[in-house]
Amino acid sequence: MSNLIERLAYCVEHGKINKVSPYPPGMKGEDGADELTVQALQEGIPPQDLLSKAFEVGMERVGKKFAENKVFVPQLLMSAKAMTTAMEHLKPFFMAGDVKRKGVFLVGTVKGDLHDIGKNLLAMMVEGNGWEVIDLGVDVGVDRIMEQLEKHHGASVGMSALLTTTMVNMEGAVKEIKEKYPETKILVGGAPLTIDYCRKIGADFYSPDPQGAVEYLNSL
Repeated sequence: MSNLIERLAYCVEHGKINKVSPYPPGMKGEDGADELTVQALQEGIPPQDLLSKAFEVGMERVGKKFAENKVFVPQLLMSAKAMTTAMEHLKPFFMAGDVKRKGVFLVGTVKGDLHDIGKNLLAMMVEGNGWEVIDLGVDVGVDRIMEQLEKHHGASVGMSALLTTTMVNMEGAVKEIKEKYPETKILVGGAPLTIDYCRKIGADFYSPDPQGAVEYLNSL
């Protein structure tokens, strides 16, 4: 059982999606995250163990490598694809309540900004670490965030911006969210942001990479 879980974690870490996937070359022709998840469920391994001991572990490993510039966006995307493919097999267990999520994370690119690569990477990393992610997309106004907070009390919020001209929209959004839901944790990120700007606008956390955000959320 432990060997199967470790193989699954390895597949997620290295982006081995399924048997026909040519990446990584060293695992050509071997079962990937897709097949191994099915096998694990058939052998009676608890779905919660697959999430916490395989998927989360694999995503954490590749996330740390990404933060240390040991792997880059393409590798991270392959890992996320392996994880999401495997997670499809766990959906019935989520629906039945057999697998518990750590919490709800709302994420979107701020009003006026259409860039989504950073936001997408963060969403995939957070989901792979056991959170329910609600991706609001791009050009997200505070009204859409407030609508979701009304439905998901206690959710955390992530806001991304790639432009100096759009990151200013974060300040008003943070203020409005905090006025109505002061307990909400707000994470901000994107190329032009800094920890000083995060503090200035009243957000709770800033990280230059997705792994930092994952670690912060897991600490809540």
